[in-house]
Amino acid sequence: MAHFSNLIDIAGPDAPHAFDTVPLQPRTDDLDKLCQVCHGHGQWNTQIDLASFRSSRTVCQFCHGEGWVETGQDLVGVPDIVISPQGYPMWVVRHCRPEEDGVPAKKGPLAAGAA
Repeated sequence: MAHFSNLIDIAGPDAPHAFDTVPLQPRTDDLDKLCQVCHGHGQWNTQIDLASFRSSRTVCQFCHGEGWVETGQDLVGVPDIVISPQGYPMWVVRHCRPEEDGVPAKKGPLAAGAA
């Protein structure tokens, strides 16, 4: 049986309805500031049905879904896929400095102390 649908596409994290039904991520580990892209959500809607609130989401590539970023020189865990010794792919957490992964360490408004 068909139901009423009001499906809209969302262009990015600054669009209306981007964070509808997306909870804020709790601060974990020692990350310093809320992500300036996703504002602490870690993900946002790319498509949402305003009638049923079913949605498709994308993970924030700036904070890797954490919702928080490191502004200093501490190592940050980044999810990655490697080939195991047995020859099959497996998930690991790679630790690197923020600037090594493309995340600015001491640049922009996060390092200046802006929220």
